[in-house]
Amino acid sequence: MNHFSSTTPKSLLQEPISWLYSLWKFSRPHTIIGTSLSVLALYLIAIATSENYLGIESLGYLIGAWLACLCGNIYIVGLNQLEDVAIDRINKPHLPIAAGEFSRQQGQTIVTITGILAITIAALSGQWLLATVGVSLAIGTAYSLPPIRLKRFPFFAALCIFTVRGVIVNLGLFLHFSKTLSDREVLLPPVWVLTLFILIFTIAIAIFKDVPDMEGDKQYNITTFTLLLGKQTIFNLSRWIITICYLGVILTAIARLPGVNATFLIVSHVSLLGLLWWHSRKVNLEDKIAIARFYQFIWKLFFWEYLLFPIACLLK
Repeated sequence: MNHFSSTTPKSLLQEPISWLYSLWKFSRPHTIIGTSLSVLALYLIAIATSENYLGIESLGYLIGAWLACLCGNIYIVGLNQLEDVAIDRINKPHLPIAAGEFSRQQGQTIVTITGILAITIAALSGQWLLATVGVSLAIGTAYSLPPIRLKRFPFFAALCIFTVRGVIVNLGLFLHFSKTLSDREVLLPPVWVLTLFILIFTIAIAIFKDVPDMEGDKQYNITTFTLLLGKQTIFNLSRWIITICYLGVILTAIARLPGVNATFLIVSHVSLLGLLWWHSRKVNLEDKIAIARFYQFIWKLFFWEYLLFPIACLLK
């Protein structure tokens, strides 16, 4: 079924509130929240491990990094929507371009402006932030844009997602904040543990994200792990990958990871592991809405990690 709406594209000047709401949807809110929390988390971990805390002045570094990463996020998800309009009309008809709320030209303008802003702000903020944003944008472009369009290939599509979310963002942002806060460029044990957790966790996000979108992906020949292996297999695999993440942190905390509050890490991660298995037992894989809700639940667990880990570092 074609869900496309012939809605007239919205104007910022004529409908500012409605236009901004469409921009919010265009930015894919769950990714914006994830990006914002990752920036805040790495900043707080750098604060917790900094020898020369700069007080209120350090907030400028946080805001600069957040704006650069926020713009980079919108560029990446926006470019993906520009290249997937036909697919989104089936899988995600609520998105602004697919729904006709934004014209293609409006989408291109937003993507161009945010891409330029991301690079400019990062370049003015420091070499590590520029490297983080620059590499992320390059991978995001290769993911969506022909002729490379890595999202066509399940392995490379997943590799793009967990490389950016799992490795580049965590290591790059910590080095940026560590450099600006204390002129030190050393990756400490808590950062390596968080990075490994997010890296593995993001694999679950990368393979599960296509489960609700089987219809459109199949029609437009986008090969995904869900189409190759089936919904049940991907569901079980994602659940066990996340379980391994939590068990890894719990065991690391038991082994006395330096620089963190071990008791807090153990209690919080045991609780979230139990919540994962309780919630997953209620998912009906024949119900697209239930699948989408579980996918959003996975993102919420992702968000929680970026809240809990810096708290553990601050409570050390």
